[in-house]
Amino acid sequence: MTEHAKSFDELTRYIRVRSGPKDRFVEFDFAIGHPELFVELVLPREAFEIFCKHNNVVHMDSDMIREIDADMVKWRFGEKGHR
Repeated sequence: MTEHAKSFDELTRYIRVRSGPKDRFVEFDFAIGHPELFVELVLPREAFEIFCKHNNVVHMDSDMIREIDADMVKWRFGEKGHR
């Protein structure tokens, strides 16, 4: 069975919040389609909530986060998991 290619509008939008729950501004990573390819964004809390609702975001789970962090270490230091 072949899966049809998703259009841009059908791709999943992922977020990873990096700021604290009581911070005035929300610092977060935002990715479309591929959680490992993200941009870092900052929005006031109210704008962040609107942004999330508008984009129907999915919060990255701990497995995704661990995999992305390990890959970032690999690219920075040359070997996966070694600094």
